[in-house]
This record gives sequence, structure tokens and C-alpha cells, in this order.
Amino acid sequence: MKTRKRIYLSLILTTVLVYLGLLILLYCSESTSNNAVIRTFGDAFWYSLVTLSTVGYGDLVPVTPMGHLVGAVFLFLSAGIMVTLFGAVVSFLTSEGLPFFLLSLQRQKNWYYFADCGVESNTLAANIYKEDPNALIIYGEKKSAQSEIPDYHCIYLSASLHKIVAKKKNIGTKCRIFLMKENDIGVNSRAINLHELPVEVYARTTNGQDKLSGNINFFHSYECCARQYWRSKPLCRHENTIVLIGFGNYGSSILERAILTNIISTEQHVAYHIFGDAWQFLAIHEHLGEVFSLNEESEAGDSLIFHKETWAENHLILERADRIIICEDDEQEGWSIFWTLNKYYRVPGRIDLRSSRKAPGVSYFGTNEEIYTSQQIIRTELNQAAIMINELFRKSVSYPTRSWDELDDLHRQSKIVAADHLLMKTRILLEDETITKLTASAVKKAYDKYCRTTRQEAAKEMYRKLDHMRWLRFYLFYNWHYGPFRDDEARQHPMLCLYEELTEEQRRERDAAWELMGSIFAFLS
Repeated sequence: MKTRKRIYLSLILTTVLVYLGLLILLYCSESTSNNAVIRTFGDAFWYSLVTLSTVGYGDLVPVTPMGHLVGAVFLFLSAGIMVTLFGAVVSFLTSEGLPFFLLSLQRQKNWYYFADCGVESNTLAANIYKEDPNALIIYGEKKSAQSEIPDYHCIYLSASLHKIVAKKKNIGTKCRIFLMKENDIGVNSRAINLHELPVEVYARTTNGQDKLSGNINFFHSYECCARQYWRSKPLCRHENTIVLIGFGNYGSSILERAILTNIISTEQHVAYHIFGDAWQFLAIHEHLGEVFSLNEESEAGDSLIFHKETWAENHLILERADRIIICEDDEQEGWSIFWTLNKYYRVPGRIDLRSSRKAPGVSYFGTNEEIYTSQQIIRTELNQAAIMINELFRKSVSYPTRSWDELDDLHRQSKIVAADHLLMKTRILLEDETITKLTASAVKKAYDKYCRTTRQEAAKEMYRKLDHMRWLRFYLFYNWHYGPFRDDEARQHPMLCLYEELTEEQRRERDAAWELMGSIFAFLS
């Protein structure tokens, strides 16, 4: 790099010296002639500018032979200069020059960098542009001739992230980096050493991990889809038979969120019928049999029935299903199942279909517009309730606890699940299954009712038992087990038992999850 700079400086210096030599030669030759109109060094300089720029006013012309020779040199140089200038302008417009110049003019804006121009990137960028009027979208590759022109202003710049981030000069907010291809952070050359830059990184992954290091955050598109599904279409009291068709990445995530958040009654007995290859899921979550009846329907609690045969062979189950969720990873296969069910089967219950695009007349979920939003990916607002729950917990205890950024993935998930279940708690307290979103007014009404009804011992016990069910499912799902004292490394806890086996003090601990609603109301207000 230093050698190249020295070469450029040498060329510039040589050019200047040659130019000055020609001007001196022109001035000296013309000043000796009585008929010359170029009498001063300034006249010679003006003549050179007019000639080299190809304007040619004709107000000054050389009359001596040496003056004619210098004029001829300037004429030849003018053609080269114009070609060079034209090439420089074209190069500036077609290379990195113009995008970098535009970046330098917009340092105060919020920069959002996308490593590719795929469908997911475009969807998220469009949503960010709608939400943030001060957004600047930067794509890390050149615009494809086949891609559509976006409805938002963006810059295409195929340059290293280090050069782009350096152009920000730490002005305004940190640049946010999005790696939208699955596990891209492990293979994309632009992801190298991102932890060293003053940026926030959001990388799509398949392993469900939430955080890697200080500025590296992961998001899981399947988990985003599952959380969005159960928030927009929560379980209702009349639903006792749920069918999942497809048990790949989407199906397993949807079942996971159902296990962790679908607790609406101490008397519920929901049977989940799962069609798909589930051997690995069962192998990982070895303690599910402690809270679910496995492969046999139960009237005393929830059941998980994993079918080895295909869904097409189970007409009776499909006909009595309250809800059928088609969540194949292959979207076209999902659509094929949807049309087959509608054409050949009597299905009185609802059918929810995973579709990346909106479909009129179909109960769909998981569209790109719903999943690839700043709430789902950056999750500042989505996890705000979970973050607040953690802060309230830290203030309520006397021993040292960790902040949200310091939490490991397990403890983050425990707070997230507790926050997601607040919607269920609101629906339970208000006995209103039309509520699909937490609002300040709904939470206040729910909390007021909780305060009134806890004066009744039976109601208080029901609330405690309900939250213990949720809490128990979470820890058993993550393979914790009972132990006489808590040991995080051994994954054991003294409260991993039936509610009836808890001490009175342990039962009172379950009140905190309901009393949080008062603080949540204050936050939403």
C-alpha cells in the first residue's frame, strides 16, 4: 500500500514539473517576439487552461515556432486529459467511489448492512425502512440484473465491512449487520473478525443459540415463526386435539413453543398428534414423559402422540382434530397437503398452513413479512417484557444476579417463556379468548381481577399450580431433574416435583409470575 502511494505521488510530481516546464518554455519563447499576444506568465497559464480544456476561445495564440510546438503538445494532451477525466467519472459512478461518497454524506443516519440481496434480506430491509425514517440500507453485493428495484432507498457496495464501518467514523448509532443466510457467519468471508468492529451483528442460525459474544446475536427463523404463530393463534379452551403435519425445523419449533407456553388450565388434557420423524426430538428431550403422556391419550393431562404411520392413514384423528397445523419445511409439500385435506377429507376443525406469502381465504402463518421484522430479528421490543422480568427479579433478591446481556441462553429462554405466557395469563384471568395481544388496558383489568380473586384460597392455589405447570415443563424440557438442592451445572432443582410435594414457601414463589402483571402494566402504559 505504501509503495503504491509513493508511485502515485511520483507520477503527480512528474506531471506537475512537466507542465510547469512547458509553461516556462511557452512564456520565454513568446515574450521575445514583438508580435506576440502572450506577454506574461499569466497569459501562458490562461492559454494552457483554454487549450487543455478544449474550449479554445482564440483570444490568445502563440506566434513563435517554439510557441506553436508547445501549443501542439497542449492540444495532444487535451485529448488525453478529456479521455482520462471521462474514464475517471465513469469509474467513480460504476465502482465504489460514488457509494462511499454517498455514505460519507449520511453518517448521521442509522446504517443497516445486509450481506446479500435475498428475499429475506429484502423483506427485513423494507420493514426496517417503514419503521425507521432515518434508516440507510446497505447491501454488501452488487445489484443483480434480475432483481427488482426496491421501494426504498439503498446503496449497493461490494467492499469489506471494515472499510464500510470505518466510513461511519463512530458518528450516530452503531451499524447493524445482518447475515440472513442460515449459518452464514461460519462461511461468509465478510463475517470474519466482526467481533472486533463497533457494530451489532444479527446472524441467522439453525441451532437456536441466542448469543455468541458481546456483539454477535443469533436469530432462529423457525423459532421466530413458532413464537409468532402461538401469539397470533393461541390455544383455546375447547381445543383438545391438535395435529401437527410435518416435523422438521418448523414442526419441532412449533411443538416446543406449545409445550412451553400452552398452559391454560390445571384441568386441561390436550393431545398433540405429531406426524413426522421425531426420534431425535424424543432422544434429546428425555424427561418429557414426566409431564406428558407419551403415545397414549390421557384424560388427566396433556399427551404427545408421535405417529410412525403417515397422516393420510388417520382419517379419524383428522376428522376430530380441533386444529391441524401444516408446518412442512418444504412449502410446496405443505400446500399439496392443504389441498389434499380440503379435497378428500372431512375436516371440521381449523387448518393453519405455513406459507411464506399471504394467501387470501387461507388461515396461514409464518409469512416473510411476519417473520423478518426488526421486532423478530433485533427483538428489542419483543423481548422487552422478558428483560424487565429479569430486572425485577434482580431487584427482588439479595444475592448477586446477572443482567440480561450476561445471561446464558437457558436463563434467557426461561425469562422469554415467562414473558410469552403473560398473554395466556391475561386470557385466563379475563376469560376472553379473543385477546391476541398484550395491551395496557387488558393487563390492568387482568391484574385487578387477580388481586381480587387471590383472596379466595382455591383461586390462589389454582394460579400457583398453573404457573408451576409452566415452570416444570420448561426445566424438564431442558433436561433438568429433581435434586435436594439447586445445581446449575448438574441441572438439578429441588422444585422439580409435583405441586402437591412443594413446601408452602416454594408454592408462594409461584405468586411472583402473576404479580409481575402489575409491573408489566406500568411498562406498557
